[in-house]
Amino acid sequence: MSGPHYDVLIVGGGHGGAQAAIALRQKKFAGSIAILGDEAEPPYERPPLSKDYFAGEKAFERILIRPVAFWEERQVELLLGRRVVRIDPRVRRVETADGAAFGYGTLIWATGGAPRRLTCSGHDLPGVHGVRSRADVDAILGELDRVERVCIIGGGYVGLEAAAVLTKLGKGVTLLEAQDRVLARVAGVPLSAFYEAEHRTHGVDLRLGVTVECIERAGDGLSVRTADGGAVACDMVIVGIGIVPSVEPLLAAGALGTNGVEVDRWCRTSVPGIYAIGDCAAQANCYADGVRLRVESVQNANDQAMTAAAHLIDHDTPPHAALPWFWSNQYDLRLQTVGLSVGHDDIVVRGDMASRSFAIVYLRRGRVVALDCVNSTRNYVQGHKLVEQGAIVSREALADSTIPLKDMV
Repeated sequence: MSGPHYDVLIVGGGHGGAQAAIALRQKKFAGSIAILGDEAEPPYERPPLSKDYFAGEKAFERILIRPVAFWEERQVELLLGRRVVRIDPRVRRVETADGAAFGYGTLIWATGGAPRRLTCSGHDLPGVHGVRSRADVDAILGELDRVERVCIIGGGYVGLEAAAVLTKLGKGVTLLEAQDRVLARVAGVPLSAFYEAEHRTHGVDLRLGVTVECIERAGDGLSVRTADGGAVACDMVIVGIGIVPSVEPLLAAGALGTNGVEVDRWCRTSVPGIYAIGDCAAQANCYADGVRLRVESVQNANDQAMTAAAHLIDHDTPPHAALPWFWSNQYDLRLQTVGLSVGHDDIVVRGDMASRSFAIVYLRRGRVVALDCVNSTRNYVQGHKLVEQGAIVSREALADSTIPLKDMV
């Protein structure tokens, strides 16, 4: 089996894959480049799928990472609507589900992940949706005119952002979270409590500590049955319970990994000639005490892409060490996060949470490791240096919002 050969073949057409191609051309890489993606669309931004695009505030053309003509001008070939099912690292070739084959000199794996599915009966019924691709959101939007009640399963960012949009659109929303608070994986108790109160104030029926037993047809709608014997009648179900890293072909080819694929500080996998970047890449993170983890963010995907591209051209390039940051829009609330709160052992609230403009500072062994800033861009911007330096600051000073964070650096 033979096919076209590319000096750099990028598998995955999301933020990381697109940025890798852009970075290579910016660094004057003259070899052939192709982006092979399983969606039919050219690379586009993912965050708006649960925000602006979902709300109808941005057309699809406005969330393209680059105009279609850009890729042709930069001589980056787009191989769209193809899914890699096998990698042969001995001959440096990938094979796709449609039977095609593509050779590579270097492979950059940037596939992200697929929405984690429920395992209960009824998880695949019509009207049950995930939120990961344009097709997912278009399917939801195509049904919304006939929908009055939505049950959202999962209280992470995707579920909460979807709840905010649907509430704004006048839908009745019930949100089920299996843990005892929302955002339990990524934030501290004060922020969880704040967002729980906000969503309830906006009319969301938020239920915590509730697990789903099954989903059933109920007349013209659906019924989500819970383990406590309850049931939620609805017209649509949206599932937002995280992602499963898309790395099966890589692991089958011999790459190390469990929760994602393991990469070193330059984003190299254990297989020669293959890098991995973005949501699927598990990397030791200097902002998490060196713990190996996957950082699911646009910023991380872009920064890892630039590291991989730079190292591909020049092996003396510095390793990846970018400070993680994230954001979420819900109602009129802008949440901006810097750093990783994983493993924190203390929390300081800065400002009055009732004012809906405040910051939460996370400490680990006395050092500032992360901030969650709600409608508080100044704290977010000034807090970067504290996190970068792992600054040791008294709790009293951090709690005093009259003292600018920049004065604590």
